[in-house]
Amino acid sequence: MVNDTAVLEFRLLGFGGNPQYQILLFIVFLVIYILTILGNFIIISVVTLEPRLHLPMYKFLKNLSFLEVCYTSTIVPKMLANLLAERKSISFSGCMAQLFYFITLGATECYLLAAMAYDRYLAVCEPLHYIVTMTAESYTRLAVGSWITGVFTGFLPCLMVSRLHFCSCNLIDHFFCDISPLLKLSCSDTTVTEAVIFILSLLVLSSCFLLILFSYLLIILSILKIPSTSGKRMTFSTCSSHLMVVTIYYGTMISMYVRPTYRLSSELSKAVSVLYTVVTPLLNPVIYGLRNKGFKEALEKIERVGVLLSGIGGGRALWI
Repeated sequence: MVNDTAVLEFRLLGFGGNPQYQILLFIVFLVIYILTILGNFIIISVVTLEPRLHLPMYKFLKNLSFLEVCYTSTIVPKMLANLLAERKSISFSGCMAQLFYFITLGATECYLLAAMAYDRYLAVCEPLHYIVTMTAESYTRLAVGSWITGVFTGFLPCLMVSRLHFCSCNLIDHFFCDISPLLKLSCSDTTVTEAVIFILSLLVLSSCFLLILFSYLLIILSILKIPSTSGKRMTFSTCSSHLMVVTIYYGTMISMYVRPTYRLSSELSKAVSVLYTVVTPLLNPVIYGLRNKGFKEALEKIERVGVLLSGIGGGRALWI
């Protein structure tokens, strides 16, 4: 007979190991989290303050940076707290909320990256029509549509998982409430739930990925037609940062979620999860900050203005 007692909270097993190992992980993840928040807020601030960056490409980047802050903040603060806590627990409602935000923000990132690829396609392949096509209204529709569609994408998987029975066992072999460990933990028949989530993941990831792939095929063909090497290099440089982010993000997400069954070992699953929940959000400001010429110039300009203003302020203080 199955014990069908309702589970009110889950215990997150996390990374296991001895307390010293937990403290080391806490320090490493805390440093990465702080750098992620600072780096992405720098991008948001620079794009907001610099009028030259008030273009669709950089507005999409600002959306992406805000999303990365929300995405990593959904997982990391609770993970950090549990690394130091003796009782590593999360309430059932808290677990479902974390799962919903995690799926919603992950899906929204897919849609935003696809919208950014479309923007790059228009800029490279249709430069004469770019200003007419990618208007402020078009950008707003794409950005808002990405967020709204992301919310609807996250609703169904979270609803189906929340309706499963978890009996008396409440030990989640993970550091956050992810789909795979919750399905493994459930004592219900998860066949339908697993199939629906697999199909939804496949549709979202593959449709966005194919749109990005098709956009970049057209971009590459357009770049190859440019006669000068310097022209090819300059044109491709406007897309390289986005392409790197897409490769990292889709590589990890496809390896985790586009599978008909959840058979990845728990330790490997945790390692891959750390990559896309902790490390990848940090790479966004690093990649764009180091590789995007327009952003680097704007950042240097703001730094110079800041130094000048501080110098003027210091001079006035001395004069007084």
